Amino acid sequence: MKLVKPKTDSRNVQAWTNEKQRRAVADALGVMLASTYSLYVKSLFYHWNVTGPNFHSLHALFEEHYQDLHAAGDDLAERIRALGFFTPGTLKAFSDMSVIRDDDKLPDNSNGMLESLRAAHDICSREARNTLEVAEKVGDEVTIDMMVERMRFHDEAAWMLSASLA
Repeated sequence: MKLVKPKTDSRNVQAWTNEKQRRAVADALGVMLASTYSLYVKSLFYHWNVTGPNFHSLHALFEEHYQDLHAAGDDLAERIRALGFFTPGTLKAFSDMSVIRDDDKLPDNSNGMLESLRAAHDICSREARNTLEVAEKVGDEVTIDMMVERMRFHDEAAWMLSASLA
């Protein structure tokens, strides 16, 4: 099943606003979900493959990040459903929608991994800010709150990754 953009669910939704406004938020959340999942996969990929003198600390840091991203993805998907839409969920849909790009190859060393992840967290932080702006326009306080939390996580993760660079 290919769902590139959230499609309407015919079930009743507690509509705090109209369908067009909820769809705008759901579409923005769909991009955030796709980007979160893409960063989850990248973090997991690096967790499995990191080597070098900082192996243990980076292995643990990447795991901490991918666990948060996994939980966040579930929260984002459930918010889209609460707005009355089905979520994207295929690898193709995520790839098409994500602002995070896959690696062509594994970075040569842990510094390459750290820099790639730092840049991806910065991108996700900006995407959370974009989603927050959409939610603010329609008064969706729940999504606003979620995006503030995502910005906090991504900003902190980018700082930790940057501080870990050799």
